[in-house]
Amino acid sequence: MADIPSFDEQLDRALRAQASRSGESIDVYVQKAVAARLRKDLEANAEPEMQVLLDLLKRISENASIAEVTGKHPILDDPARLQALRDTGLLDSDAEPSYDRIVSMAVQALGVSSAAISLVDDHRQFFKSVIGLPDGVRETTLDRSVCRYAVARGEPLVVEDARVHPLLHDHPAVLDGTLVSYAGIPLFAPSGLAIGTVCVWDGQPRQWSTGHLQVLDDLAQLVSERVFAAA
Repeated sequence: MADIPSFDEQLDRALRAQASRSGESIDVYVQKAVAARLRKDLEANAEPEMQVLLDLLKRISENASIAEVTGKHPILDDPARLQALRDTGLLDSDAEPSYDRIVSMAVQALGVSSAAISLVDDHRQFFKSVIGLPDGVRETTLDRSVCRYAVARGEPLVVEDARVHPLLHDHPAVLDGTLVSYAGIPLFAPSGLAIGTVCVWDGQPRQWSTGHLQVLDDLAQLVSERVFAAA
């Protein structure tokens, strides 16, 4: 008889499946669920000084993330992550042929219009190398970054059609037509903290194959090895 999954295994599978359907990380999905339950329990006997907390819990459980409510993101604003990013010396650095070649390889191998090596700090996205943006554009504000979701999750983000994706359908870069499909692989410091991505995107829907994602992962490994060779 086949082994019956344990309760923990079933719970983990259910959480991953539901979070994926919602376009959220497991942490965000759980945060919203806890906020909804806590809000319900507190409303029954809430004292006046609890109203501010209730309002925040309502926003979290309905739509907003903790980052949107508090102005802080526990991962993107993590001092250790930001220090690991600064230690690379790549922020605001000039373009370099070795990184440009990797980005060109991504465009050619995946047949996309745009690719980048992006670095995500607590307020912006800086491109060490990029193809597909107007000449001279080396950074964007954080609200225009899709890579921040891959960095925050610490796992690849693969989107075939962002216009119908629950997390990205109202993203500024999607609404203005800059991006429809996207695939990004996080770049990890030796500490295991994600500092950016190697990413590709296109202005039309795409089905990303296993081969596409393997190539992108290999390129991300090349970038990480170069960035952290001396670590």
